[in-house]
Amino acid sequence: MNILREPQVRLIALTHFSKPEEVPWETDTDLETQQLIEFAGRECYQSWSNPSGRTNQAYIANLLEHGHLSVLEHAAATFRITGISRACSHELVRHRHFSFSQLSQRYVPHREVNFIEPAVIASDPEAHRIFLEVVGHCQEAYRRLEEILSAKFQHVEDGILRRKLARQAARMVLPNATETRMVVTANFRALRHFFRVRCTEHADVEIRTVALKMLRIMQKVAPAVFGDFQILTLEDGTVVARSPYPWD
Repeated sequence: MNILREPQVRLIALTHFSKPEEVPWETDTDLETQQLIEFAGRECYQSWSNPSGRTNQAYIANLLEHGHLSVLEHAAATFRITGISRACSHELVRHRHFSFSQLSQRYVPHREVNFIEPAVIASDPEAHRIFLEVVGHCQEAYRRLEEILSAKFQHVEDGILRRKLARQAARMVLPNATETRMVVTANFRALRHFFRVRCTEHADVEIRTVALKMLRIMQKVAPAVFGDFQILTLEDGTVVARSPYPWD
């Protein structure tokens, strides 16, 4: 039994932009997602000339300042997230503009599953002992149920179906602390909303940790879009992020 305490977030894909050759427009950034956002904004008004010399960063800052965020939806990022609990994933999937592909408990055996232990439990010896005891019992119950149910479904000729029938029932004893893994895709507007509501002190610690990791990545790859979020440490040590803009 492995205990995990820190989620892992990796950026695995970003939208690619290929400027139409027939459009007489240039910009000053090499970041393709930011190029795409500016291009989409200029397409609305066919404003391909730039006599004022406005930079890409200034153009996007103006969009954010005025709440013209629909053009941000053309750019998207994809993340691989591991080391999070099923409880955290249930909060993540509430973000309906995200797309998810999640580890299947019906097809993947959980006999040697990882569990996510909150820091507040890990830091208390008695709470830690109780946590280990409970998740250990859950894991053993899963193993026994899978064995019993696999035998019960021996008459099913299809091996994949037989294992699925056993695992989909046995998984019911796995706790919220069970690790899951996901591929998550979101457009930049949806990400801004996610950061606004999940990077605050009001969010659950685990999903806030995930959100802050994602935000730090996005501030590197699309600084004009996400650089307005300021990451702060509150007096109690809680790390949060805030934007000066009132809209998502």
